[in-house]
Amino acid sequence: MGRLLVNLSSSLLLLCLICGGSMVVRSQSDQETWCVAKPSSDEVALLNNLNYACSIVNCTIFQEGYSCFYPNNNISHASIAMNLYFQSHGRNYWNCDFNSSGLIVSTDPSFGDCVYLFGN
Repeated sequence: MGRLLVNLSSSLLLLCLICGGSMVVRSQSDQETWCVAKPSSDEVALLNNLNYACSIVNCTIFQEGYSCFYPNNNISHASIAMNLYFQSHGRNYWNCDFNSSGLIVSTDPSFGDCVYLFGN
């Protein structure tokens, strides 16, 4: 099966180059991805993630009076902090682990005026 996929991939690449096209291969870090807290995360994990991420990145965005304060709960604030950390550290899957409480998503979690940063 693996050999068939390699042969198929090679054939498609060759066909593309013969036709004058070009292939762009995007790595995970080039794709639009965000890091959020898993919905199953407990409060202790969320608080640990908040404390850790906010000790490294600026978490002002979800302070009272800023665009991401509401909803004022730990899962929302932890998700924003985790994403800030993830984006600022290269968007590698290991930068969203947070002791297995992080989840990489390809759908923008932004809502209302609260914009989850992408590509810092």
